[in-house]
Amino acid sequence: MKKQIVYKTFDEERSLYNLISTKVLSCIFSGPKDGESVLKECRDIDVDNCRFSLRYPLWHAKKFSLINSQMDDKTRAPLWYSQDGKIFNCDIQGIKCLRECNKIIIDKCNIISPEFGWKCNNIKITNSIIDSMYFLFESKNVEIKNLKMTGKYSFQYMENLYIENSNLETKDAFWHSKNVIVKDSEVKGEYLGWFSENVTFINCKITGTQPLCYCKNLKLINCTMKNTDLAFEYSDVEADIKGHIDSVKNPKSGIIEADSVGDIILEDSIMECKGEVVLRKQKITA
Repeated sequence: MKKQIVYKTFDEERSLYNLISTKVLSCIFSGPKDGESVLKECRDIDVDNCRFSLRYPLWHAKKFSLINSQMDDKTRAPLWYSQDGKIFNCDIQGIKCLRECNKIIIDKCNIISPEFGWKCNNIKITNSIIDSMYFLFESKNVEIKNLKMTGKYSFQYMENLYIENSNLETKDAFWHSKNVIVKDSEVKGEYLGWFSENVTFINCKITGTQPLCYCKNLKLINCTMKNTDLAFEYSDVEADIKGHIDSVKNPKSGIIEADSVGDIILEDSIMECKGEVVLRKQKITA
C-alpha cells in the first residue's frame, strides 16, 4: 500500500526528490523559498488535488498520475523527460509543459502553454482544451480526440499523428509533418499543411487562405473548403471537395474534384504541373 503525504506545503528546492510509491494529496507547492524541481525523479506516485506555483516540478518522473490539480503560470516547464504518466482533469498554465516525454495520457484538461509537447512520443490527448503556440513540435505517434485547440504553428515536423472530432484554430499547421490523418474535424487557419507528406483529411471543414501547397501524397475525402484561395500549389493531391473552392493554383499532379471553383490558375509555374481540376459535370485539364 502506498504511503501518503496529505495537506502539506512545500517550497524548498527538491522538496520531495526521488519520492517513490506515494500518494501526494491536497498539497501546495509554493512559498517564499521558491524552490525548483520539487518532485524531480519521482517513481510510482499519484498527485491529486494539489496546487503548484514553482518551476520544473515533475522532471524525470516515471509511472505517475497528476489528477484534479492546478499549475499556474509560475509553474514553468512543469513536465520534462517524464514517462508513463496520466494527466486528468487538470488546469495547467505553465509555459513549455511536456518536453521530451514518452507515453503520456492527457484527458479532460484545460491547458494554456506556449511550446507545449515538444519532441514527445506516444502521446494521447482526449476531451481537452489547449491554447499553445508551436503545439507538439517534432513529436511522434500522437492520438488526439475531442480537442479544442487554438494557437499558431501547431503540429509542425510531426510523424504519425491521428486527430478526430476536433476543432483546430491554427495558422501554419502541419508544416513538414508526415503520416497524418485528420477526421471529422474543423481546421481554421492560413497556409495549412505546406511541405507535408502523406496527409489525409476525411469529412473535414477547412478554412483559410493558401492551404495545402507543396504537399506530397495529399488526400481530401468528402471535405468542404471555405475562403480557400490559391489552394494546392505544387501539390500531389487527390481531393473530393463538396461545394466550392475559391481558387486552385498549379496543382502538380492528381485530381481535384469539386462542385465549383472560382478560379483555376495555370500560369507562372516553376515546375511541370499536370494536376486536373474536375467540376462534377465538367472536366478541365491543367
